[in-house]
Amino acid sequence: MNPPNILLIMSDQQRADCFGFEGRKVSTPHLDRLAKEGTRFSACITSNPVCQPTRASILTGQLCMTHGVHDNGIDLDPEVGEKGFAGTLAKAGYDTAFFGKAHFSTYHTFEPTGSPECVKSSADFGPNWFGPYMGFQYAEMMLVGHNWFLPEKPPLGLHYEHWYYADGQGDEKNRLYQLGRSDTHGAAQTWHSQLPVAWHNSTWTADRALEWLKKPERKEKPFCAWVSFPDPHHPFDCPEPWSRLHAPEDVDLPKHRTRDLDQRPWWHRAAIENEPQGPADNVAVRKAYSRIPPQTDQQLREIIANTYGQISLIDHQVGRMLIALEEAGLAENTIVIFTSDHGDWLGDHGLMLKGPMLYEGLLRVGMIVRGPGVKADQVVAEPVSTIDLAPTFFDLAGVEAQLTQHGESLRPLLEGQAVQRECARSEWELLPGRVGVGLSLRCVRTRDAKLTLELKTGVGEMYDLQADPDEMRNVFDDPSYADLREHLIALVHARPDDAGPVGKAIGSA
Repeated sequence: MNPPNILLIMSDQQRADCFGFEGRKVSTPHLDRLAKEGTRFSACITSNPVCQPTRASILTGQLCMTHGVHDNGIDLDPEVGEKGFAGTLAKAGYDTAFFGKAHFSTYHTFEPTGSPECVKSSADFGPNWFGPYMGFQYAEMMLVGHNWFLPEKPPLGLHYEHWYYADGQGDEKNRLYQLGRSDTHGAAQTWHSQLPVAWHNSTWTADRALEWLKKPERKEKPFCAWVSFPDPHHPFDCPEPWSRLHAPEDVDLPKHRTRDLDQRPWWHRAAIENEPQGPADNVAVRKAYSRIPPQTDQQLREIIANTYGQISLIDHQVGRMLIALEEAGLAENTIVIFTSDHGDWLGDHGLMLKGPMLYEGLLRVGMIVRGPGVKADQVVAEPVSTIDLAPTFFDLAGVEAQLTQHGESLRPLLEGQAVQRECARSEWELLPGRVGVGLSLRCVRTRDAKLTLELKTGVGEMYDLQADPDEMRNVFDDPSYADLREHLIALVHARPDDAGPVGKAIGSA
């Protein structure tokens, strides 16, 4: 058989339990079908809980202290990025393409960087630039995509922004986007956007991918495409009618939604209460955009219902792409993957969004794989990570990696082999810009337990996920768990010895 095509579809900030097949009251019929026809991983974690590091890790197959993007605001070195899975597969004869939100480089920088993703530099690329970028031979991208920041007006911006303003109606679209309808009871960053769905960036991302997938050339050589949606990231601004699909009174609330900071490691409180550091505009954005105060149950229902709408809109776009593969005769030899860069607390423990508290809602992400050789209707409980994607792609395509791989191929698990994984790793060298304090967090997750260690102070937290799946009891200092703690700490220190130095931020994110 010819080398398989690879279609990687990704959402942004979607928890692993926010799928219909996970039991939550969210409508995801196409993703549910994808999971039924393929394999899903119930213990897949992100290698880092914020955007830039984990996206660089997916591309390279490396943990963030090795590729260097260990926090938002640090760019991936193009020489490294070009040796990731896209560039490697391109050298092996694949057509490679990227659509949507990339975020391999920093958007909001202190100075122009020359990257197409840098807002200050984006005008240098213009409407006729379509790559190459980070190993992808073809690219149609957007800047940011989370419309707390409205689409940049040309000559700034990339493909989505140029398209958005091309008809001269951009200002009217922005007015409609910001226009909410009905009362959301003061829920933070939540409204029913009046922007018509045809102009929404989820629709645009799928449209651009579909046009590329339908071209006759797709049948002539194998392809690898990454389609990256910027939702369900905050603000919670789902457009109508999708924002009305889930009634707030019907959604499921977190079981434990009260902050208990006195029972947690010191950095939990520091991350919430410290003043962010950096330029005044960065501090203002971090406080207004990256932090959400405790919400009432009614407000939380509004946020969750809106988030579910964002997810269902993405699910609809996934369905369109699956249909296109069938109609083009490509489905039989295409590996389709759906995952996310990281999760969202979404009210767990009284927290919203993301930060250095590595609860399951943030750390665990969905991972669904369907395609030739993949066992159908299979659930794998072994601990895996999104950095396993690159080595999986190399294995399936029969090519050698150009970079050291920290992940392992998922192929044996996808084929139904009884392979055991000891742990999956996540790490974050957090600069003080986000929460006002620098942290060196290293995390390991096994099937039944999870430990996070702050290397600078030696303080940690550990949860027995089998006995305490809601992570209510930190057993790091419990003598009865001493053997497990030492074992997990040893796994932390067993990380490959190729970590680089701590970098310096060139912007906020």
